[in-house]
Amino acid sequence: MNRIRLHRIIPKVLNSNAILLAFAAGLTFFLVTWIFEFIHTRTPITLHGIGQIHHNNPLLWIFDSLPVFYIIVVYVFEKRINREKTLSDSKFTELEERINAMADFAQQIGQGNYQAILNVERDHDILAKSLLHMRENLLENSRKESDQIWIAAGKNNISHLLRIHNKIDELSRDIIRDLVNYIKAVQGAMYIYNEDNKTLTNIATYAYKRTKHISQEIRAGHGLIGECAYEMDYIYRTEIPDDYFTITSGILGQQKPQSLLLIPLITDEKLQGVMEFASLEDQIPDLTIQFLNELGEIIARTIFNLKITQQTEKLLGESQQMTLELQENEEELRQNAEEMRATQEELQKTNEQLESKILEVENAQKRQYSLLENASEIIAIYKENMSMMYVSPSVINILGFSPEEMMRGKDLDRLTRKGENSMRNMFEELLENPDNPVTIQYTYMKKNGQKIFLETTGRNLLHDAAISGIILNSTDITERKRAEREERLKSKMQALSENSLDLIIRLSTVGQFFYANPIVKNFIGIDPSELINKTLQEIDLNESLCYYFKETIETIKSNPGKTSAELTIPGVIDNIQSNRIMQFAAIPEFNESELETILFVGHDITEAKQIEHEIQDKNRKIEDSINYAQRIQSSILPETRHVRELLPKSFIFYKPKDVVSGDFPWIFSHGNDVYIAAVDCTGHGVPGALLSFIGHFLLNNIVDHDRNLSASEICDMLHHGVRKTLKQENQDAEARDGMDIAFCKINHNDKEIHYAGAHRPLYLLRNGELTEFKGNRKAIGGIPHRKKEEENFTNYKIHYNRGDKIFFFSDGLPDQLGGPESKKYSPKRIREMILEHKDFPIEEYSRLFSDDFEQWRGDGKQIDDVLLIGIEF
Repeated sequence: MNRIRLHRIIPKVLNSNAILLAFAAGLTFFLVTWIFEFIHTRTPITLHGIGQIHHNNPLLWIFDSLPVFYIIVVYVFEKRINREKTLSDSKFTELEERINAMADFAQQIGQGNYQAILNVERDHDILAKSLLHMRENLLENSRKESDQIWIAAGKNNISHLLRIHNKIDELSRDIIRDLVNYIKAVQGAMYIYNEDNKTLTNIATYAYKRTKHISQEIRAGHGLIGECAYEMDYIYRTEIPDDYFTITSGILGQQKPQSLLLIPLITDEKLQGVMEFASLEDQIPDLTIQFLNELGEIIARTIFNLKITQQTEKLLGESQQMTLELQENEEELRQNAEEMRATQEELQKTNEQLESKILEVENAQKRQYSLLENASEIIAIYKENMSMMYVSPSVINILGFSPEEMMRGKDLDRLTRKGENSMRNMFEELLENPDNPVTIQYTYMKKNGQKIFLETTGRNLLHDAAISGIILNSTDITERKRAEREERLKSKMQALSENSLDLIIRLSTVGQFFYANPIVKNFIGIDPSELINKTLQEIDLNESLCYYFKETIETIKSNPGKTSAELTIPGVIDNIQSNRIMQFAAIPEFNESELETILFVGHDITEAKQIEHEIQDKNRKIEDSINYAQRIQSSILPETRHVRELLPKSFIFYKPKDVVSGDFPWIFSHGNDVYIAAVDCTGHGVPGALLSFIGHFLLNNIVDHDRNLSASEICDMLHHGVRKTLKQENQDAEARDGMDIAFCKINHNDKEIHYAGAHRPLYLLRNGELTEFKGNRKAIGGIPHRKKEEENFTNYKIHYNRGDKIFFFSDGLPDQLGGPESKKYSPKRIREMILEHKDFPIEEYSRLFSDDFEQWRGDGKQIDDVLLIGIEF
């Protein structure tokens, strides 16, 4: 207030002083002017002189009026300043009141009154806004501090319970009771998790009464409680299921909870239990959820410790009980110590014997399994309807198929018609005469395509509870068949050698004759009986023949093994002397790994040489025929120009293995429909080329006669056409030839692709993603399965967009061996190549796959014809 009064007095003082200064300044100015004029005009300084200078210079009157003018100006200016000062005083007073109000507001906030009011009258009142913002911050901090105090108080209460209890059920009951009251819930429950059986058991409830039966034992993952346990995270629900419990009260009646909170009890990432709380309020405060979450880990740790303590107490009690029992029996134990030592020694010996026997049993089991796995026979168990129930693992080594493949039907699929009939007859006979085993022999085609002979003995053990089936023991008798055949041939050999036209001589390692057949006389002119037990030096032989025998004996002695050579020696045939070309084979014969004799067999190949020249001439003619066939096949293949006219953005990567090919591209068009296919016939070379002609003309005939067929319908008609052409539907059919195909029908107006495949897929590249459309797992043609009804080919309809690309191919590309580890090129590599170069124009893929194929193959041999077709829309 003193500052304000001083401020009001100072302007008045300043006003009087300013007028005096203005008057003094004006007076000084006109006095200086008079003096200057007196001096300039040299007029005497008198009253008359004053009048004289004013008369001579009228401007002096103006200067004389300056003091009055200054006084007026200063007065007006001071009046204006006084008005502004008055306005400033008013504003200063108002500011002082605002400052006093804000000081009072700050004082109330400092005293803890956060409800104090401070009006903000101007938008630019930064200080008032700052004080209000400070109040909000202090209020928020006060709330947080209050929340922390509330949480700390709750934790202290629960910590007290955790310290005073050492039993889980009592602790759980008190915790639930205190927490329900503390958070003002209406109901609570505690579930303890049993890790052994993965269940939650309710051990404590408070104000808990249900109108529907709810099991007190809940499996993890079932219901809200189980879900909370499984997820190991709290669940807060305000939408309560209709079948949830209701709260019964004399005041409230029956009411369903409005909110539900489930808190998992977790410590060290292990679940110990779940707490459940229900409230009639619409919302459970976030502070309560935070409090219960923080408390959950503390409770979980205590429950875990109590579990350990209880287990320890249990073990300690058992240990104490055992100690008491041991103390009671100590005397008896001392008396029996010697007996126990003796018994222990005997037991140790017995254990050693038992361990030895166990080891023998284990070794016997291992030997039995190894024998079963590496057995030379296949053991299989069948049902009465000839369906396989079991097959021993030895089937892998003998037939090449896994037990799973055999169980899926490979046991009968690879039989000839005769073998299948023999198998059916054997089953019928075993069922009619269950006590008599039946043995059959038949041929079987292994997984690698090799035909072998099997001998199968069947026994009807349907009455045996351990087997409950028909057991078949199958043995590969291919070698036995071969040995029997060799034995038959060997027995015939002796007789044949006597009448053989081949020269047969057996010599010892020193050149002594042990045997010579009668034909020898025609070549060396000596009767065979005269040669026996004589050496090469004692016989007058042809020089070149004698030298050959000696050199061959030395060669085989140093490097035992069969050798062969051609010699021209004189001979007598039909009483005509002539030089004969002989093909000699020298075969070492051993006795207990020691070289004993050498058998020389000389075959007259004079006529064979003549025939060889004839065969070479015929081979040249055959090659000419194959080349001509290649020109014929090339003439029916689509020209690149024709393909580009129908499909401008496309490529065909075609690489036959031989001169003629079993793979061929095929294309046909009519109206808006373009038909294109990649066909892979069985085999390659001439057989595959012959099948390719059948496939080509059948496709032309099918599409040309009925152009409204889908891709799958065309494949079905081709399938039956090949079978009919190759007569594969006859009962005695053995030709399993056929073809794989990837077939597309493209309609440019509808922008639609119809696709069907036999063992071949189609890849669609769209927007950088590759989609595979798999063909059916059956071929075109082949002998029909007598027990299964065939399904028709699947027809895929694909709507294509601009920029889409499709790829289809024969199996020659993915089956090619190569690379660093000599593995197959594989469909996976094809997909990766397409995706890695997804932005390539379609024409670039031909060069890409051609280069990659050659690099992958390296110096290896091409194993099959290769065909890959790509189209961009």
